[in-house]
Amino acid sequence: MKAVRVLISGSVQGVGFRWGVEREAGRLGVDGWVRNLSDGRVEARLEGDEAAVDGVVAYCHEGPDTARVESVSVTDVEPERSGVFRVR
Repeated sequence: MKAVRVLISGSVQGVGFRWGVEREAGRLGVDGWVRNLSDGRVEARLEGDEAAVDGVVAYCHEGPDTARVESVSVTDVEPERSGVFRVR
């Protein structure tokens, strides 16, 4: 089990970024959540199989075609074991 907190900066709000993360998480079987922050960044908490989490993190480096990702920060965290993925 791998769990990470991801912060994505750039032009990442209002471009479908959260929905893309949700789609990738569902496709790869990753639990957690994603939300917009008031400072313009997107924050995600991802947990699951290491390869699956790494796959969603890889998506976060690109995002949808309409996004412009400037930086991605990944920090290991303790798993919450929610069993679901939500857009907040």
